[in-house]
Amino acid sequence: MSEERSLNFIEEIVEEDIREGKHGGRVLTRFPPEPNGYLHIGHAKSICLNFGLALKYGGQTNLRFDDTNPVKEDVEYVDSIKEDVKWLGFTWAKELYASDYFEQLYAFAVELIRQNLAYVDDSTPEEIAVQKGTPTVPGTGNEYRNRSVDENLQLFAEMKAGKYPDGAKVLRAKIDLASPNMHLRDPLMYRIKHAHHHRTGDQWCIYPMYDFAHGESDAIEEITHSVCTLEFIPHRPLYEWFIEKLGIFPSKQYEFARLNLNYTVMSKRKLLQLVDEQYVDGWDDPRMPTISGLRRRGYTPASIRDFCERIGIAKRENMIDVGLLEFCIREDLNKTSWRRMAVLDPIKLVVTDYPEGKTEIFTGENNPEAEGGEGGRDIPFSRELWIEREDFMEVPPKKFFRLAVGNTVRLKSAYIVKCEGFKKDDAGNVTEVYCTHIAESRSGNDTSGLSVKGTIHWVSVPDAKTVEVRLYDRLFQVEDPSNEDGDFKDYINPESLHILPHAYIEPDLANAVPGKGYQFIRKGYFTLDKNSTPEKLVFNRTVTLKDGWVKK
Repeated sequence: MSEERSLNFIEEIVEEDIREGKHGGRVLTRFPPEPNGYLHIGHAKSICLNFGLALKYGGQTNLRFDDTNPVKEDVEYVDSIKEDVKWLGFTWAKELYASDYFEQLYAFAVELIRQNLAYVDDSTPEEIAVQKGTPTVPGTGNEYRNRSVDENLQLFAEMKAGKYPDGAKVLRAKIDLASPNMHLRDPLMYRIKHAHHHRTGDQWCIYPMYDFAHGESDAIEEITHSVCTLEFIPHRPLYEWFIEKLGIFPSKQYEFARLNLNYTVMSKRKLLQLVDEQYVDGWDDPRMPTISGLRRRGYTPASIRDFCERIGIAKRENMIDVGLLEFCIREDLNKTSWRRMAVLDPIKLVVTDYPEGKTEIFTGENNPEAEGGEGGRDIPFSRELWIEREDFMEVPPKKFFRLAVGNTVRLKSAYIVKCEGFKKDDAGNVTEVYCTHIAESRSGNDTSGLSVKGTIHWVSVPDAKTVEVRLYDRLFQVEDPSNEDGDFKDYINPESLHILPHAYIEPDLANAVPGKGYQFIRKGYFTLDKNSTPEKLVFNRTVTLKDGWVKK
């Protein structure tokens, strides 16, 4: 967005810190995804915030993978996350992993044991849950809480050495079992998990919990502003407690409202269900809210950054209308996409008074919104053309300005034609429309003096290329499927994908490249699917020309 905007509350904090010379006026943020799935549009908001803060204030951003749960993590996810961040237009200062710090985190845990601020607990998860009490009832200590420092040091070393099976013991912080904040009631720091890690292999069989690893990782990297979403507000006192007791760099946590987008789900667990149960064609299905899905659908980095800028940074949760995201991509593609003609539901138009075998070449602008039109392309014209079925009506209503017997229309960039008749098949479907053309009405050199109210697009039959077109719509029929009764998958929109196997494009579109947006004149914005081949081109609809969604 070009207009000036006021500072968000995190920018105000950063500017105050810089004025006070905090951390030497330095700004270092981090984006810390867990590599257990693909990033979605909500992560894009966090990426734009963290990297944007650093860019604005001359700082840097680390990309740090929170890889402390080896069971759910995979190199595939690491690679996809890196690709998404780069595609959005950002460059990280350092690529780091929580697993880089496993030795240091272990040493931190040992230090807390030595301070008698951590202990090894043999209780089961169920027992621990009971012992923690409830928000209105204080927790109760157990026999393990009184273990000596030496015994805890020995048991923790044995946990690290692999002496115990999964779940046999955990390491807990010793804080306050009566705290009104449940996160301070002796939270878990380490659990035993004999699982292969994507980076450290089988070197470790104990893994730190998120709440223990996160703040310490921030401190190790000397992160100045650790930005996360509102659900981590209750975790902040624990974040600060670990830093204070260890006497390490005082990273500070700040919280903002995460992005909630209607007509989709943002939970990684639910997105994984959609993939695993094959409701969608993988994480990058163009109906998914993942960054890779949006990229495949034809969204641009600029449109997503614009969207994140428009929704802003707030302290209160709210639901954002996906219509705003669609507005941002329309705004961008209107300025950048090349115009082309494609007929999605074809019937044949025969210009009966045009010579058989003759071909004329007309010229069309690539982008009339750009200065100079960004050049042009050749459009072949012949006696037989494909037009949209909806552009002819046998019995038209009033104010129908397209083709009907006796009506005249302009063929985009070509001639004015007059409809003289039509032909049906045995089932009563119109198969051909017959027109005559006005030779003096050639586009760009019209001397006919005629004025027509309708213009339609077309593709020359002998020059047309056959392609598959996929029309995508919103994945769910309701605004908030996660809050409806029953299974969220019950609300999937059955019309979210409509495949047209035999659409026709003008020949220049055969040179389309993935990642570039094209406006199919009068039909919407489209992009070439990444799985297209020279033998079979597939175009995905990014968005319609106008918001045509009707709430059901």
